[in-house]
Amino acid sequence: MDMALPVANATAAALARVSAMFNAPLARAVVFGIHIDGHLVVEGLLIAAILFQLSRKSYKPPKKPLTEREVDELCDEWQPEPLCPPIKEGARIEAPTLESAAGPHTTVDGKEVVNFASANYLGLIGNEKILDSCIGSVEKYGVGSCGPRGFYGTIDVHLDCETKIAKFLGTQDSILYSYGISTIFSVIPAFCKKGDIIVADEGVHWAVQNGLQLSRSTVVYFKHNDMVSLANTLEKLTHGNKRTEKIRRYIVVEAIYQNSGQIAPLDEIVRLKEKYRFRVILEESHSFGVLGKSGRGLAEHYGVPIEKIDIITAGMGNALATDGGFCTGSIRVVDHQRLSSSGYVFSASLPPYLASAAISAVDHLEENPSVLANLRSNITLLHKELSDVQGLEIASNILSPIVFLKLKTSTGSAVADLELLEVISEKVLKEDSVFIAATKRSSLDKCRLPVGIRLFVSAGHTESDIFKVAESLKRVAASVL
Repeated sequence: MDMALPVANATAAALARVSAMFNAPLARAVVFGIHIDGHLVVEGLLIAAILFQLSRKSYKPPKKPLTEREVDELCDEWQPEPLCPPIKEGARIEAPTLESAAGPHTTVDGKEVVNFASANYLGLIGNEKILDSCIGSVEKYGVGSCGPRGFYGTIDVHLDCETKIAKFLGTQDSILYSYGISTIFSVIPAFCKKGDIIVADEGVHWAVQNGLQLSRSTVVYFKHNDMVSLANTLEKLTHGNKRTEKIRRYIVVEAIYQNSGQIAPLDEIVRLKEKYRFRVILEESHSFGVLGKSGRGLAEHYGVPIEKIDIITAGMGNALATDGGFCTGSIRVVDHQRLSSSGYVFSASLPPYLASAAISAVDHLEENPSVLANLRSNITLLHKELSDVQGLEIASNILSPIVFLKLKTSTGSAVADLELLEVISEKVLKEDSVFIAATKRSSLDKCRLPVGIRLFVSAGHTESDIFKVAESLKRVAASVL
């Protein structure tokens, strides 16, 4: 107490002296001819103190390490976020299990059935010549290639297959991919980049959609298989727009649409392409080996010169009954993909025996053109037999091997529509041993076309097979719808 009083007195005296100093007339100073008041000095000192404090490192108390018990408690309390949202009960897929080759007749869950769910268009699954070629290839090369094409994965049979396809279609060159569905969504980003314009049909299937997304191009959709809509879209994009003249522009369509069974009018597409100076990317997975006088696809079907189509892709898992895919066109188009297409550069090459199977399948098609007549006869017969199914109508083209049935009157909900169609498919399989499939679309698929039942017609089907599936569908649809 005795020491505190002198300190307080001294502090008060000091403050009084400072106040008097700044209030006195002598508190003014002249610096370079400028009068400075005392309060400016104080403000300057305060600013300097503030800057000093801000420049200092913040004080961080030393971290105290957690004890082993505290670590255990935190671990027990932690709840990880789920890797994916829970699957809803209605979204679960329990697909039937095939126990034999997916030919016109197969075994599903121990029961022999008539198979209209596999795209075995030419009936080549189980063909003896193709099997023999596969056996010889396995004995010579083994099963896999164990490397991408650019890194010791190229085998002579790959080159033979590419040459065979190019010669069959009348193009300059072709390139093989090891997985059918990856062909189109590797090809599109290899050519289409950010800033380019792609005009695509709204009904393209998921693999094409994925390629469009990966390209990062500006994508504009036109109404499904509607050439008036396509023409209007191209006109809007190009009319009076000088910018579009300086960027790459593409039209992307399927020859036979997987989601509807419709056939693209290639002659009109080529006319519009030339008028508005676009390039065409044509996906032919369901038309190669099917359309045209000799099965050469959509160009042969419409009599359009093959060179007018800039890029053609197709999977080989349908008509050719093998696997993998190819892209064909000019030498420049093919060579560009050998260094720029992710599905080709980074994937192990197509197993040699599958390339041998593709060569044998093309040989079979060239040697047996009657197989196409059998296929078309079966398609025509099925269309006739399904023309009066209660509650269902055919939405596909008469020449398409995909016979697409949709509801005549929708419930207003795609989910509810699909549930009805799945009930029909399940009853047809369970009660009549006919294997058909309703269209199932994942949450990634942005196609907004109506759902339906897809029947894949094969040249290997007999008339009795056609009658059986038609009678079953008529009976079950009448009871369900």
